[in-house]
Amino acid sequence: MRPLVSILIPAFNAEKWIAQTIRSALDQDYPHNEVILVNDGSSDRTGQIARTFASRLVKVIDQPNAGGPAARNTALANAQGDYIQWLDHDDLLAPNKISLQLDDGDAAQSSRILFSSPFGRFFYRPDRARFTPNALWRDLTPSEYFYLKFSCNAFLHTSCWLVSRELTELAGPWWDLRTPDDDGEYFCRVVAAATRIHFVPHAKSYWRVGHSRNFSAVRSNAALEAIFKSTCRCIEHYRAFEESETTRLACVQYLQDSLGYFYPHRLDLVDRLQALATELGGVLCLPSLNSKYRIVEQIFGYHAARTVASAARLLKAFVSRNWDRLLYWLS
Repeated sequence: MRPLVSILIPAFNAEKWIAQTIRSALDQDYPHNEVILVNDGSSDRTGQIARTFASRLVKVIDQPNAGGPAARNTALANAQGDYIQWLDHDDLLAPNKISLQLDDGDAAQSSRILFSSPFGRFFYRPDRARFTPNALWRDLTPSEYFYLKFSCNAFLHTSCWLVSRELTELAGPWWDLRTPDDDGEYFCRVVAAATRIHFVPHAKSYWRVGHSRNFSAVRSNAALEAIFKSTCRCIEHYRAFEESETTRLACVQYLQDSLGYFYPHRLDLVDRLQALATELGGVLCLPSLNSKYRIVEQIFGYHAARTVASAARLLKAFVSRNWDRLLYWLS
């Protein structure tokens, strides 16, 4: 019998998107799936909509709000699959995503092989998703993955992965911390347990961005503290896997790339990052600005230029998102 795949969906206040997400799971052309959705204390119609899909193949579990990691752990505890496909409540899978990964041939060789794939970003129209390759879009050893993730600030979205039951059990549960980078920390553990990563280039998934109810769209002080903790923990995972001067330099670069989250709003956390960088043999600099803001920096100073750059990014995202929404409704 072919392996059973558990598609696990943590959901919170996602009534606008949840039906489309569940349909993308049910539309998989791989024939041996189960879908488990955990409604994490939603105050909207998420649970009601999800229950319209309940069947022998779709299990809906309600729990009080406990956060994304806790919802994923609940889903995992109820999963029967030989492989795990994670899917956030507003994201989508291409119909052949799972079949392409499992039919590639490597699944039969070892359950310690981890499967990855491309992902595209979109606002409302998945057919207009932008697939932008990064350094991780290829076959990798775990050592190569860690180095490229840390030194190039590269990542793979949660839905890209297809994880065997063996790797899932070796990695352990999701860390119960509400951080926008909970998947980054979790997959450090998964990768560390794998023998290699096999990238399947046509097995696509779609990451819906720019919506405030996404689990990742949190920018509170508590979220910043959680990001700091997950950043440190990722470094611990890397150094436990491989300790060398190259590792430490990559970790310093990782801290440098993370600095923009905290500066200048949480200088206490910046000081702690700087101390960690010093321990690793490096020094952190102020987050760099795009060259087009250099004139603003020269006239009004670094802080003013950074504020202008941040406002420009938000304005561009706002215009792009609402233009895409208009075209979505018109079509």
